[in-house]
Amino acid sequence: MIRILTALVALLVAACAPAAEAPPPQADAATARTVSTGALVGYVAASGAHVWRAIPFAAPPVGALRWRAPRPPAAWTGERAALAPAPWCPQVLNALDGVDEKRWGEIAGQEDCLYLDVYAPPMTADAARGAKLPVMMWIHGGANTWGRAEQYDGATLAAKRNVIVVIVQYRLGPMGWFAHAALREGAETPQDASPNFAALDHIRALEWIRDEIAVFGGDAGRVTIFGESAGGHDVAALMASPLAKGLFHRAIVQSGSFNTVPLAEAESGDRPDSGAAIAAKLVRGGAVTGEALRAVPLTDVYGAYDTSRGAFDPPRVIADGIVIPAGGIHPLLDSPGAYNAVPVILGTNRDEMKLFNVLNPELVTRTLGLFPQARDKAVYEAMSAYPSRFWRAAGVDRPAARMVAGGHPDVWTYRFDWDEEGRVFVTNLAELLGAGHSLEIPFVFGHFKLLGTFDKYAFTKANAPGRLVLSDAMMSYWAHFAAAGDPARGVDGRLPQWQRWSAAPDGLKAMVLDTDNGGGLRMISTVETPDAIVADLFADPALKTRESQCAAYKATTRWNPELLGPAATRCK
Repeated sequence: MIRILTALVALLVAACAPAAEAPPPQADAATARTVSTGALVGYVAASGAHVWRAIPFAAPPVGALRWRAPRPPAAWTGERAALAPAPWCPQVLNALDGVDEKRWGEIAGQEDCLYLDVYAPPMTADAARGAKLPVMMWIHGGANTWGRAEQYDGATLAAKRNVIVVIVQYRLGPMGWFAHAALREGAETPQDASPNFAALDHIRALEWIRDEIAVFGGDAGRVTIFGESAGGHDVAALMASPLAKGLFHRAIVQSGSFNTVPLAEAESGDRPDSGAAIAAKLVRGGAVTGEALRAVPLTDVYGAYDTSRGAFDPPRVIADGIVIPAGGIHPLLDSPGAYNAVPVILGTNRDEMKLFNVLNPELVTRTLGLFPQARDKAVYEAMSAYPSRFWRAAGVDRPAARMVAGGHPDVWTYRFDWDEEGRVFVTNLAELLGAGHSLEIPFVFGHFKLLGTFDKYAFTKANAPGRLVLSDAMMSYWAHFAAAGDPARGVDGRLPQWQRWSAAPDGLKAMVLDTDNGGGLRMISTVETPDAIVADLFADPALKTRESQCAAYKATTRWNPELLGPAATRCK
């Protein structure tokens, strides 16, 4: 037995060893393009897609431009080799980076980080100028405090579905959202007075697409913004922003949110991370001025927050009355004239919370210190199911109902159900991860790299046939939506009809995205409501004590307590 365990550990260590690095891409003359700021050359991916990495879409937000609206980029001379990933925006390392726990909380990245990647089907420069393909701008997730463009590869989606994919980086955490009156000093534009610097980065990227995307084959009149988790939240913010009007024409919110932080709370509220509280730490008793704050070293900015465990929750998506209306996003959804009411897809994954719960030592133990298992399978399922259902209620069903009731019919929703991951020793990834948060991303991009060393166990040869068919269907729906403003039956017209959200009580609401083993692609009429979720939670036999019920209740409702009404007193 000892020999078997030793061999298993050795195999896992070997599996976790860094893979041999692929040779760096080589510039290819077929990708030579010229934008308004200069000449570019990219490379050809294995899929045949043309790729350009780290194109500047804004001036570096450093020095006097820290905590200012982004400016257009400067021109360059000669031909710029757009081959390597962009430098990361400043962020805090965490468990999802795959680094040793001792490094969680480290600061990585640099402030000069406003770059984007472009992926296009193969075509000549002359053909590109007349191609007018739909454009899809991806906004990455990561709690708006973490993430980067290099984590995503749009080559397969671009080449297979004949779209232009743009992946944008943006300022994160306190560099992307920071509210203080001193930062408004010397504002040259109204946008300079906004604390939503990251949202302004997204708007600047959309302006770049409007002005430049034609040379890559894109149609500036058919731009879809799509993003997951915090990226989905940012898509919702752009739907609400009057400054983004006309810059995009469809939107996809994957596992997102429509919440905002009031400006007063972000700027000077009781939060320990309000702008006033953090600024006082940064100047250490000196005068709080915009000049003083912009002169603070980056490490000191992050040092003013509690980042000890690699994750923190500073204010972001701020209802400032400039980028986001002062009343927040939710009230706008009742009137299509109050927001950018473009065709929209909203969706969540059935088991959103499992990605987070698999990292929770209160719910998961590790055999040999390496192989995770649920301590109690029934409790693990309950602690995952109810927060995941509530996520759907808040991020899909509630906003969809409000938009449709307000007179905006072009709303489609989905639930992603794929849960066919493999096993490694005693770890059953199908149980631990299931249709967890972010698991739909590889299917949308047709590129199955998400979980680092666990990818080979999650995305196996055994589940490849169904997995690849589902991925092809999802890419087809997403691309047809980008092209026509309706997912319909996909690009080839062969998929089940994805119908709009119906306001009728028994009307069809959502497309379930799954393989044939899980019931296949199908429309359902069920919706999630807070009252039903709470009632099911307190009747769940897996939660045997009041303590376990209230632990699940608090985990379920922590992000959207305003939805509960009288039920909010259940576990005060």
